Amino acid sequence: MELLHSIASIRSPFLDFLIGLITRLGEEELILVVICVAFWCVNKLFAYKAGIVFFLSGITVQSLKITFRVDRPWVKDPGFNAVPSAMERATGYSFPSGHTQAGGSLFGALGAEFNKTPLKIASFAIVLLIAFSRMYLGVHTLTDVLVSVFVTMLLVFIVFWRLNEDSFTGRQVLVLAVIIIAYAVAAIIYAAVLYSRGIIEIAYLTDCLKAAGAAIGFAAGMYVESTYIKFSVKAKNLLFQAIKFVIGFAGVMILKEGLKLVIGVSPVADVIRYFLFVFWVFAPYPLIIKRFFHV
Repeated sequence: MELLHSIASIRSPFLDFLIGLITRLGEEELILVVICVAFWCVNKLFAYKAGIVFFLSGITVQSLKITFRVDRPWVKDPGFNAVPSAMERATGYSFPSGHTQAGGSLFGALGAEFNKTPLKIASFAIVLLIAFSRMYLGVHTLTDVLVSVFVTMLLVFIVFWRLNEDSFTGRQVLVLAVIIIAYAVAAIIYAAVLYSRGIIEIAYLTDCLKAAGAAIGFAAGMYVESTYIKFSVKAKNLLFQAIKFVIGFAGVMILKEGLKLVIGVSPVADVIRYFLFVFWVFAPYPLIIKRFFHV
């Protein structure tokens, strides 16, 4: 906590605003947009690898949260004040940092993908800036962000070192999908057991189930697309690419938010919603792309 108090002493309205923008680079919405653009319009292989890192690290972080159940800094130290605007989105347990995990997944993947050294350095620097922003805003400790950086960077190294285009064909992609689904199901069972014993509240159960449902949707979609659909990211022109993204992302939002009106809001409903909208990204919508946007 001494480090957080020291960092808090340099706060100013301008830095609060600037670092508030930096921390948004680790928000779920941005990661989702980038993965959709990459997968539908730019580079499927990169999107697959970034997706594996993002969804596996997401399950890992959520599982660690409900295992250690560490309070936020201002709860541990009532004399400490976080930046009020950041506290609104700082829900759930503190350890490890979800924003750092999400941002690290995306920008760590970009750093591993880029060939030019300046772009690599910039990407990994953004990971560190996101981690620092969480401490500056007072919503995470050094331990929270370091563990998230370690988890995501370890996965980035393994995935981008070990997987190539052949990994997403035939038996190999099936094995990958099964591993991800098994890990997600294990997380669901673990969270459900903790909840049933009164160890965690329903909000924490829901966060873990969302991460697991999304991971299952990704794994299922990855297998179906790479095995049966095999669409091309190419389009006639930039306008078609833009139209492709707008239609696809509209489907994402309908499934992610609109389904609440149909199936309601509950842990089971959240698993279904997150499974469906991620599955849409990686299988049903690519089938539509192949049919209507094929060059």
